[in-house]
Amino acid sequence: MKIIAIGDNVTDCYLDQKVYYPGGNCVNVAVNCKRNGADKCAYIGIFGNDEKADHIRWALDQEGISYNCSRFMIGISGQPRVNLTSEGDRVFVGGPKNTVQHIVRLRLTKEDLEYISQFDLCHTSCYSSIEMELAEIKKHCSISFDFSENKEETYLNTVCPHIKFAFFSGSSLNLYDIEKLIQTCHSLGTEIVGVTRGSKGALFSKNGEIFKQDVKPTEVVDTMGAGDSFIAGFLTHYTKNKNMKEALDFAAICASKTCSIDGAFGYPHVFNEDSM
Repeated sequence: MKIIAIGDNVTDCYLDQKVYYPGGNCVNVAVNCKRNGADKCAYIGIFGNDEKADHIRWALDQEGISYNCSRFMIGISGQPRVNLTSEGDRVFVGGPKNTVQHIVRLRLTKEDLEYISQFDLCHTSCYSSIEMELAEIKKHCSISFDFSENKEETYLNTVCPHIKFAFFSGSSLNLYDIEKLIQTCHSLGTEIVGVTRGSKGALFSKNGEIFKQDVKPTEVVDTMGAGDSFIAGFLTHYTKNKNMKEALDFAAICASKTCSIDGAFGYPHVFNEDSM
């Protein structure tokens, strides 16, 4: 499988530990797909020109993720502030709103689309601000989209007709709302819809056939990036084998492993208060 992720990159800044880690949904998915054995992984995004952007690119270099088609802007990187609970759950406590990804939106060129056509799958998310590009991307490869908690009808109408895989965070949803959400996405043209529910596991549907997946027992250190790891595990396994049950089981294993480490995929960097 060849996958390209297009969208967000950030550094998750742990205030209690005084370290930051590379992250962002699209970066996390690209790295984990590569670790899961994808044949080729690449990333397109917008980088700032601060030391945090340098660290993100350095981490991508270590993982063998190409980012040659990315944009490079003068400005600061996304840097959400995080604290951990005693149970390892991450709690976001804000962050600057003048980052390069807040100021500039990614727009794809003809050359970008020709490059994207080399891949089997493009992963992006609601954090990437490229909803208006999905129709063009769809002409070149299949699309995976992480909605996070976004389930507004107008947003679903904009995105779902163009994508093959839809992922939602739904720990606060009841079963009726989950089933309704899944049905809506299918009716708009999305083939596979998944809702992760934290400790309650996940519910997925392929064209109306429901699959349930429990979480894997693990000693939780940090839940940061677990959902992205689940997505990457599912995409890499399903794309190769087309088996929903096996792909979901593998995805749950990947998520549990991510919960056992600090940060979304490692590479801590110490910061001081003056750099925040």
